[in-house]
Amino acid sequence: MSNNVIDDRATRLGEYIVENRATVRRAAKKFGVSKSTVHKDVSQRLKYIDNGLYHDVKDVLAVNKAQRHIRGGIATKKKYEAMK
Repeated sequence: MSNNVIDDRATRLGEYIVENRATVRRAAKKFGVSKSTVHKDVSQRLKYIDNGLYHDVKDVLAVNKAQRHIRGGIATKKKYEAMK
C-alpha cells in the first residue's frame, strides 16, 4: 500500500473518531480494518500528517478510555438481565 493511501486512511479514521466520538473498535468496524491498524494510524501516523487532528483524536480516545469500565459494567449488567 502506498503512503498516500495509508495517510488518507489515517486522516479519514481520525475525522470519523472526532466527528462521532467513536471508539477504536467502532472505527475499525466501520472502515473494515483491525483495531491495531486504527490505533497505529491515529496514534502514530496522524501526528505527522495532521497534528491538530491528532490532538483532537487523542482527546476523544482519552475520554473513551476513562469511560470503558462504565461501558463494561453496563454490558455485564445487560448480559445477566438477559439470562433471567
